[in-house]
Amino acid sequence: MLELGRFRVVRTADLSNDIYDGKHRQLDADLRYLRSQGLVETRDINLRRDGVRRNIERIEVATLTRDGRAYLNRTREVPPGQSTYYGFVKPRELEHDSLIYRACRDASRRIEQDGGSNLRVKLDFELKAEVQKDIYRARKEDPKREMADIKKEVAEKHELPFIHGGIQIPDARIEFDRNEDRKVDDRDQGSRSGGHEDIEVLTAAYHAGHLRAKVQAGFHNYATSADRASITARIEDDHGLIEGILDL
Repeated sequence: MLELGRFRVVRTADLSNDIYDGKHRQLDADLRYLRSQGLVETRDINLRRDGVRRNIERIEVATLTRDGRAYLNRTREVPPGQSTYYGFVKPRELEHDSLIYRACRDASRRIEQDGGSNLRVKLDFELKAEVQKDIYRARKEDPKREMADIKKEVAEKHELPFIHGGIQIPDARIEFDRNEDRKVDDRDQGSRSGGHEDIEVLTAAYHAGHLRAKVQAGFHNYATSADRASITARIEDDHGLIEGILDL
């Protein structure tokens, strides 16, 4: 339930592999119970055809219900500073959104190996809300101020790229604490500072301009093997961008 709350929608196959050690029957039993209690909802979706698969592939995805999110938030399982989400908000984007968990899982493992701890996930919903709130506040304070200047300032505040007059917002941001060694009075002291890593899942549905903006933004970009061929074809004139895309 915590993973569903953090990422809104997750493929049940990923939950089985990562949380249940591949024990699909145990996961199925838990999902049946959670559905019966009105805490979780599941749905089967069709994956896009990629020109290779001839048959339509279906996967199961899961999300919390409103009651499920309320129940989760009453527990002590949600880390401080971690927002939770619920519901299938954009049915047409479920395939894409269900891959965010997988991309963040890969990035989280790397961050923890490098000493990061207390990881929190912010989805684009939350990041966009924070950005829009600051833009609105700045416009209210000075209605005559150029919008481009406001957006640039807000982008810098949130450490987001400002490209071609627009603020680039990733699919997810992983915030974490990291230890930094420093020397004080000839003694080694450990201090904590915050860091973050921005994650984007690229799909074949992205047009060339959108792909370039996301890659140029400096995000950690991921794509499945099924989407990579289409992505490569659209930005094949820039091999440097293609090489920076990580595999899902």
